Formats: sequence, structure tokens, C-alpha cells
Amino acid sequence: MLIGLWIRDVVLIEALDLSIGPGLTVLTGETGAGKSIILDALGLAVGARAEAGLVRRGAAQAAASAVFAPAPTHPVWDLLEEKGLSYARDEDLVLRRTLSADGRSRAFVNDQATGVGVLKEVGEALLEVHGQHETVGLLDARTHRPLLDVFGGIDTRPVAECWKAWRVAREAVEALRAQVARTDAETEELTLRLAELDRLDPRDGEETELAEERAILGASEKALADIAAAADVFEGLTARVAGAARALSRAHERALLAGAAETGAAVKRLTEASAAIERVLIETTEAEATVDAAARAFDFEPDRLEKAEERLFDLRGLARKLHVPVEELPTLRARFAERLRAAETSEDALKAAEAALAAAREAYLAQAGKLTAARTAAGQRLATAVMAELGPLKLDKARFQVAVAAQAEDKAGPTGLDRVTFEIATNPGAPFGDLGAIASGGELARFALALKAALAGRGGGPQPLMIFDEVDQGVGGAVADAVGLRLKRLARDAQVLVVTHSPQVAARSDAHWRIAKAGEGDRLRTTLENLSAPDREEEIARMLAGAEITDAARAAARALMEA
Repeated sequence: MLIGLWIRDVVLIEALDLSIGPGLTVLTGETGAGKSIILDALGLAVGARAEAGLVRRGAAQAAASAVFAPAPTHPVWDLLEEKGLSYARDEDLVLRRTLSADGRSRAFVNDQATGVGVLKEVGEALLEVHGQHETVGLLDARTHRPLLDVFGGIDTRPVAECWKAWRVAREAVEALRAQVARTDAETEELTLRLAELDRLDPRDGEETELAEERAILGASEKALADIAAAADVFEGLTARVAGAARALSRAHERALLAGAAETGAAVKRLTEASAAIERVLIETTEAEATVDAAARAFDFEPDRLEKAEERLFDLRGLARKLHVPVEELPTLRARFAERLRAAETSEDALKAAEAALAAAREAYLAQAGKLTAARTAAGQRLATAVMAELGPLKLDKARFQVAVAAQAEDKAGPTGLDRVTFEIATNPGAPFGDLGAIASGGELARFALALKAALAGRGGGPQPLMIFDEVDQGVGGAVADAVGLRLKRLARDAQVLVVTHSPQVAARSDAHWRIAKAGEGDRLRTTLENLSAPDREEEIARMLAGAEITDAARAAARALMEA
């Protein structure tokens, strides 16, 4: 809802601040008083096309601000989110624009600078204009499908759910196709690399083991040479020590045969010498056995070191080739094997996904077909309702229809396949065409009123501000009364602003503004007055009688206001 309009230096308006309420607000005044200036200023604020001629003579720039109070659920907040503009759903929304005398303009949303295009998008979400020179909203065919769905109470959620399932299935197929394509290209390489890994058969921790073994084997050659040198010392030594022991044993026997006493000094010394030689023999024998054992411990196959080094070099070479550390080769081998197994099953997975995609497509098309049928039926009901409104609005020769056409699958979306357009034939026998075929702005405004009247009370979320500029142009009497009645009906659920010359329309207003000119020459200014009930009667009497207001005109005005 529009709650305020702030205007500075627009054409003949120097400064004007308006507070606007709900319901039906009418603007009246004599021809040339400047009623359209108010709409021009509002258009400036909401991003309409503007030329330097809007700037009041002598002023540097024109400026206009429109203050709206959208409901927290109004779609305009989502639009602001999409455009990256900050907002608070529980606060007013201010659209502002300045226009300099050289034609340059600046646009703001909640005091945030933005482009005029964005300002216009926001403005179109908040108001509709139906008038002599411009129609905003109704001529945009993009609005026709949502309006028809609201009228018909059509639930598009089943189609949206099928659309989501179809999209997910399509994305799954695309991903699998890409995977299959990649797999086909990689299979040969994977097979070759896996064969190399299988042939080498790397084990966890093998590099460390081989490095240690190589170090030990390299040291073993030198150790064996040292052990061999030690073993050479014992060559013949044990036999010589044994011979020395035997010689001492014979000497001991001869001494006893010669009669030497066992306890004699010579025999005693021989006994001690024999014992010492026996000990040496035992130690020498043990030492020789230990050296032999050490040599056997360091014994290895002649090519064992070469094999260990070759194995280590093979592992490291393959690791470099595959750009991984040696310790990751077993893991890489398992990964390659898994990818090859996946390649074998990916074709089956793709076939299953394609079957699911076909099922999702069929489900979507079935629901979209039901939606088309529902919209076609709703379109016929809407056409009947609109046709019933056209006669009283002096459009009885016109014919209206709702064209519902199912489009190609590439146009599919969460709201179905349908292209919905409102079409009209202005004369009997004339072909149907889009709403722009209506030549007269007044007729187009009345047609918009007929459509809005047919749609009234159907819900569909927050209603925009609707502006009708001289919707009663060229009509009077019963037709003007029919226009006023329908405007009043619309204003029950929406905010309606009307520029009118018709006393029948003005009499049904909730708020009445009178626009007039004051001053002379360069001092000429447009003024606006919010009329009280007595002043409304006087203004409606003027509209009925003309320059000279009679008591009969005042009585007629009261009758209209009380009707």
C-alpha cells in the first residue's frame, strides 16, 4: 500500500507532501489543473520514463519519493533480496528518484543508490497503472498466467514437485554420462597402471624394510672380510696348542718314570703348565667356534643385495611415475581397482538413471497436461466473467478470451508448459489480438477495470496499488456509474487511485483530492486539497453543473454521495 508521496519541483508543483489511505482515492479538478502531474511525480518515484521537462522552470532538479508499506509476505521483499538491497519487512519501503535539468537521474531504494531499471522492477511489483497514455502490468503477458491461476484457484504444487523430480533425474543422468565419458577415456590408462602395480605387488612398509636390508647387506660384506681375517688367526693354532698339551703330558709321564716325586718341584711345574695349556686349548676351541658362527651369521646369497636394491629402485621409479610416495602405492592400487570396477558398473547405473529420467518426464508431462486442462477451463470461466463486465462499461462490442497454449518441452518449468495470454477483439468479426490492439487508452483502462472486477475477491496474495487515469473518459450516466461501482468494489481489497472527470466516480470515493492552479505567469503553481465532506459535495456539484453551481447540482451531488 502507498502511504505517502513527497514531490519537489515537478512541473508546476513546488512542494507537496501527501498522505494516502486505503480504499478508493479520487483526484478531480478542472481540465489543465495538473491532475496528471501527480501521476507523473509518482511515476518518477517508481522508475517510469522521465524527461527533463518534468523539472520545474528555474529549479535545478525535480525529486519524488513514494513510501510504501508492503505486507511482510509481499513478493517485493524477495525481489529486493535478489537485487542485493537491504530491507526490513516490518518497516516502510521508500522509492526515491531525482531528475536534473539536463535529464540525468538518480534512483534510490531505502536510500541505497541503484539503477533506474531496478527501481522500475520494484515499482512494477508495487503498483499497476491503467490510463490514457500508459498501462503498466496488464499488457505484460507474464502477468496473465498468475492472474488466471489465482482466478481458477489452481494449485501448481504437484507440477512443481514433478518438475523438481525431473530436474534432479536429468542432473543425475548428465553426471553419469560425464562419468562414463571420463571413465572410457581413463580405462585404458587405468588398466595399464593397475597391471604395473599388480606385477610389482607393493606391500605396506616395504620401502622401509628394503632400505634397512640394503644398509645391512652393504655392511655385511665388510664385516665378513674382518671376520675372515680373524678366522685366519685360528688356522693351525688349535692343532699347535693341542700338540703342546700332548708334549707336556709326555714330559710329565717321563718325569714320573724317572722316579721324580709327584710332589716334586719339576713335576709340579709340569702339572701346572699342562693345566694352563688345557685351558688355552679349550678357550681357543671355543673362540674358533664363535668366529665360525659369526661368519655363518653374516652369510647371504651372493645376489641378495642386488635384488633388494633392484626391488627398491622399481618401487621408487613407479612411485615417481604415478606422482605419489612409495608408501601410497598399495592404496593407489586399491583405488585404481575400485575405479575399474566402477567403470564396469557405470553403464548399468546410467541405464537405470535414464529409465528414472524417462519416468520423471512422463510424470511431469502428465501433471502439466492436467494443469493445462484446468487452466483452459478456468480461462473459459474468466472470459465469461469478463464479458459480463464489458457491457455495463460500454465495451459491449468487444469480445475477450484466454488463450492457453502448451509450449515445447524446452519451455518447461515449475509452473507447467502453458503460455497464457489475454486476448481481445474490439469489433464483431475482428480477429483476436493482444490487449495492445485496443486503440483507445480509455477503453483499455475500462477493460482493465472489467478484468480486475472479474478477478476481485479471488485472493492470490497482496494486491498492488491500482491507478486508473481517466478510466471514465468519453462516458457518462449509467456507464460512469458502472465504472464507479466497480472501482469501489475493487477498493475493498486493494488500494485504488483514480484521476476522474466523472461525478459518479468521485461520489464513491473514500478520499477526495481537488487539484487546482494558483498564481499567474511564472508564479503559476499546482495545489492540492484534501476535501472534507461539505467540500466534496461542492466539488461534485461543480463537476455536475460546470462553472455556475446551482442548488439543484448540490442536491444531485448529495444524492450521488448517498447512493
